[in-house]
Amino acid sequence: MKILGIETSCDETGVAIYDEQNGLIANQLYTQIALHADYGGVVPELASRDHIRKTLPLIQQALKEANLTPADIDGVAYTAGPGLVGALLVGATIARSLAYAWNVPAIGVHHMEGHLLAPMLELPENRPQFPFVALLVSGGHTQLVQVDGVGKYALLGESIDDAAGEAFDKTAKLLGLDYPGGAALSRLAEQGTAGRFVFPKPMTDRPGLDFSFSGLKTFAANTINQAIKDENELGEQTKADIAHAFQTAVVETLAIKCKRALKETGYNRLVIAGGVSANKQLRQGLAELMAELKGEVFYPAPQFCTDNGAMIAYVGYLRLKQGEQTDLAVEVKPRWAMTELSSLS
Repeated sequence: MKILGIETSCDETGVAIYDEQNGLIANQLYTQIALHADYGGVVPELASRDHIRKTLPLIQQALKEANLTPADIDGVAYTAGPGLVGALLVGATIARSLAYAWNVPAIGVHHMEGHLLAPMLELPENRPQFPFVALLVSGGHTQLVQVDGVGKYALLGESIDDAAGEAFDKTAKLLGLDYPGGAALSRLAEQGTAGRFVFPKPMTDRPGLDFSFSGLKTFAANTINQAIKDENELGEQTKADIAHAFQTAVVETLAIKCKRALKETGYNRLVIAGGVSANKQLRQGLAELMAELKGEVFYPAPQFCTDNGAMIAYVGYLRLKQGEQTDLAVEVKPRWAMTELSSLS
């Protein structure tokens, strides 16, 4: 069974082919970073237009990479949500049309389920076993999820305002860093001095598993303004020290909440996925936490942390194999709770 996966939820066009026998056999990705850089963030209309230009050529490249023809494809999976509605419609329309023309089933995949199961693309010995707690952390989402199987999800906590990745990007912009800011802030933080600035760890002084990161952005803005007053300008080392303090606060907050979630569920396996899961300090911090708890932590490979077609092809394979499929209607869900998904045996 060979499944073509298409990801167009935001600013990356991803196309991949997952083979039941051989795993991932093609993976193509185009990023729109350069397109949106001048605007300091994603422009939805430009994102949609670029997906129109790039999706079909990437499908052709993926088929060539896998040495396949359309006749070899057994199903088409596409991101149906959540995401930018225009971008989602591009991928859904192309996927649904190809499936009809090739006379194969199609399936709309939940974007965050793709991220959650991305570690399953690793070799069998490196894949997490169910059950586990998942931390989904990206530019649009910060969630803790109890995972008892494919489709068996319970939301334990989520951000009540900014997602962690969004807070990274906004703070990077305050520091004058280029888009995409989150990755630039992380690189700058590596040059920072620990302890010069100390940021609060929001909502860790009360029970519960929800997050709030908007206040950290405000704290960063106040810290930057005070530093400018003290130094007359914001020096590069001061920028690095502020970036380090901000990142440390986010990582420690996430670790505290993960520890609570593991204690609440009684599980000893933790999965980290989403764009921010590539952050080196976060990986180190959570590895130390799980060593302390005598548990295990799992991550996707770096190329599968950000949006990609491979995770969509894999989830599509799992659901199509169980007989699920989407009808001819082109339907997307910009907002879509994972708890609405059906569970697989």
